[in-house]
Amino acid sequence: MRFGIVARRDKEAALKLAYRVYDFLKVSGYEVFVDREAQKHLPEFDEDDVIPLEEMDVDFIIAIGGDGTILRVEHRTKKDVPILGINMGTLGFLTEVEPNEAFFALNKLIEGEYYIDERMKLRTYLNREISIPDALNEVAILTGIPGKIIHLKYYVDNGLADELRSDGLIVSTPTGSTGYSMSAGGPFVDPRLDVIVVTPLAPIALSSRPMIVPAKSRIDIKILTVHREAILAVDGQFYTYISPETEICIEKSPRKTRFVRFSNSLYPRYPMKIKKKF
Repeated sequence: MRFGIVARRDKEAALKLAYRVYDFLKVSGYEVFVDREAQKHLPEFDEDDVIPLEEMDVDFIIAIGGDGTILRVEHRTKKDVPILGINMGTLGFLTEVEPNEAFFALNKLIEGEYYIDERMKLRTYLNREISIPDALNEVAILTGIPGKIIHLKYYVDNGLADELRSDGLIVSTPTGSTGYSMSAGGPFVDPRLDVIVVTPLAPIALSSRPMIVPAKSRIDIKILTVHREAILAVDGQFYTYISPETEICIEKSPRKTRFVRFSNSLYPRYPMKIKKKF
């Protein structure tokens, strides 16, 4: 097996654990590659094993950090490589194990005692072209100027779903329902469901409420605010300005995120994480 290691770069404990994982796998006789950005912050890694994240061609990626680290892996790798997340972050909804469980989990992975949890992603088309990364969590259309609302309409399968004036609109996967969407009043959605969540962000009209639609739906967004750009954000990792005349279409992506899991049980893990963190 070939392993890739990616670590949170701003936390010394995450980098040190990454080196321990690297050393454990090397001593065990496996081929291991390390993200170049981790090596910049902890130069003890062997230079021969260091490559850019974009070039990792491995069987598994060990992501040591929080949800942001996993999202960085998702946005920059070219293949749907299974990810084992070790939580060294604040929330850790996407991670599978805690740091004290890391080597127990690695042994189970090596012994084949795991399964792959596949999560849907969203693909965004701007003017019918693919120019931005797929979203594991959400795509957000936001006002370009803080304190100024944005006026927009969104359509589900060519039918007008709502017209709203708000700070923006969040379109999320079930995985992303515990992120930005939940902060905006959206529901927690069981990640095993094949749906899309549409959540207005601070709408003026109380009648503008979150909506859940089938994952096969096509969502078109039309910005009605003129003479002012909006911001399109993907997973809090990618941002771009878009003009009012831009055609925005969001659909389920053909790609999926693949997580290494050791238990089929979601409950009470997910609800308890929400309660403990918030």
